[in-house]
Formats: sequence, structure tokens, C-alpha cells
Amino acid sequence: MLYGAFGLASPFMPRLFESRGLTQPEIGTVLAAGLLMRLAAGPLIGRLADRSRRLRAALGLCLALAAAASAAMAGAHGFILIFGLALAQAGALAPTTSIADALAVSAEPPGGRKGRFEYGWIRGGASLAFVLGTLLAGQLIRADDLAPAIWANAILLLAAAGLTIAPSRSGGTAERPAVRSESSPAALRALLRLSAFRGIIAVAALVYGSHAMYDAFAVIRWNAAGLDPAVISVLWSEAVAAEVVVFLLIGPALIRRLGPRGAAVLAAVAGIVRWSVLASTSSFAALLAIQPLHGLTFALLHLACMRLMGNSVPPRLAATAQTLYAFGPAAVTALLTWASGWLYGTGQAAFLLMTGLCAVAVPVAWLGWPARQDAVGRDGALET
Repeated sequence: MLYGAFGLASPFMPRLFESRGLTQPEIGTVLAAGLLMRLAAGPLIGRLADRSRRLRAALGLCLALAAAASAAMAGAHGFILIFGLALAQAGALAPTTSIADALAVSAEPPGGRKGRFEYGWIRGGASLAFVLGTLLAGQLIRADDLAPAIWANAILLLAAAGLTIAPSRSGGTAERPAVRSESSPAALRALLRLSAFRGIIAVAALVYGSHAMYDAFAVIRWNAAGLDPAVISVLWSEAVAAEVVVFLLIGPALIRRLGPRGAAVLAAVAGIVRWSVLASTSSFAALLAIQPLHGLTFALLHLACMRLMGNSVPPRLAATAQTLYAFGPAAVTALLTWASGWLYGTGQAAFLLMTGLCAVAVPVAWLGWPARQDAVGRDGALET
């Protein structure tokens, strides 16, 4: 329900803002502010949920609040109102995936039959739900009316809230054992002294940040080029489907063959190709050909970062490392999203700037990440 709701709304939200009279800089400002709100609200609400030891109740409340914000967004007009609703929605949604992951990885089948539950099934099913939601949105909306997809998003979020707070048949308590997290200045300094970790943050910030223009303005660009909403939903779903395939099937094999450094370089090169094509054409055939590169520019790089962190970061600093890995690239993406609102008016040069970020990431990955023989570890499965 949660990822289906994401698929219904998130690809088309910038276009909704545009249809409600927001200028391009205002769209970039709203999206960037939402990213910053998620950065602040996610850890805060997560800590409150841990302290209360009522994770399901916290998740249900956040989902209900996000549903209310979406319902209000469906009829909102004007920058001030949309800005406020977008911040409220971002704050409510910020911890939902983290709390849901915490519940999923701690789930145990009835009767205690351990080993029969795979978290990957949940994550893969969620990504599939995102694809189906995006395809459904393409059928619900018209070029001049995107509200039906936003209403459907609100309905799914409310349904997810109801399922979350429903009594558990397994009798689970939804509690997690406390885990001590290193977050002192000394721990931060220890992490930043690791050259491999600095390389991870730098490459992730460059390549993930290069997605800012795509996430904010690709749908608007394609709509202006005359592509039908149903066609746009197919393009967006193709990218997410490629992400799922890389996460589950192709990525681990590439990590084993190329090593984390080689995989990171491949992801950056894929970004150069992807954004160069996107800058030069809005042809459906060309876009259909490059959208699968999302599996490399996002999923493969994430797998490579997880592998290298597992091999280079001391276990006592693992939680702090994950926090910085999430925060650093997200902060850069928020800044680039804000800038994209001003840069989009320059035409293809805006997307070529994203190409430049990936071009810089290639030598940073090659020189800043250890060679393959220095990064040998367990198999390429994603670890979180």
C-alpha cells in the first residue's frame, strides 16, 4: 500500500504543482524543502517511536497524517498553501519506510519457524507496487487534471494506516531490541578519517545528486514535449523495474565480477550516458532505451556502497556510517533540487550539468575507492 501510494503520486507531483500555477523556481523550492523536512523529521520521529516501543502505532499515525495532507493537496492552489502541505506531507512520510523496514526485518513467522521469511520479498513486492501505482496513475490522470492520482494516493495511505494498526495475528509486539549507536564527535572523526568512507560519501553525493533534475523536471519536460501521461508512467515504471532487477538479480553478480570500485565507476558512466541522452532528446524511443540505466545509476551504486562500507567501516561505527551515508547525499540532492528550479529554464544545459556531476564521480570513484582485491568480502547481497 505504501509504495503503491508513492508510485501514484511522486512522479507526477511536480507536474501537479505546475498545473496549480507554481513557477519553476517555486517548484524547485517546494521539492527541496520537502527533502530537508524529511532529513530532519525522519530521525526525530524514528527515535520517538523507538523510545515509546510502539512502532506500529507510530507508523499508522504517520500514514494517516500523510493521507490527510495528500487529500488536502488534491485541491490546493497557490504557492503558500502547497508549500505548507508539502512540508506536512514530507514530515509525515519521512519515517514511514524506516519504521516499516524495522518491523519487516524483525518479523517472525507464526510458530517461530525462523529462516522461512525473506525481507527481500517485501522490498521486491514494494518496488513492484510502485511500478503498478505509476502505471495506474497514467490511466487515472489527464493532462489538465492530476487530482485523481493524488486522491488515489491518499486512499492507499489511509488503507495502509488501517492495516498497520490492525491487531497482529501472530501476536507480535512490534518491539525491537535496543541497539547502541555510535554518534559522538569522536566516532564521526574516526569515520571521516577512513578514505574509503569519504570516497563513498563523495561518489554517492555526486551520482545520487545527479538525479535531482530528473526527479524534479523530467515529467514536466516530457509533458511539454507532448508525451501522453500514460506514456510517461510507462517510462517511469521502466526505470523502477530496472532498479528491482538490479537489486535482486544483476547487481550482486556485477559486484562480484567488478568489485565495488568497478561497479561505482560503471554506475557513474551510466549516469553520463543517461543524462546526455535526456539533455538532447525527448524521443520516446530514446527515452525507452535509456530508462533501464536507472538500475545502474541508483541500485548498482547502492549495492557497491553497502559492500564497501561492510568491508571498510568498523562494526562499532556501522550505525553512524549508515546515518551519514543517508544524510550527506540527501542534503546535496536537496540543494541540487532547489538549484534545478532555477537551472531548468536554461534548457538542455541543466541536464548536461547532471552529466558533469557523473563525469566527476568517475575519477573520484577510481582514485578514492580501494581496488577490487582490497574490497573482497561476503557475497554481493544488499546489507542494511
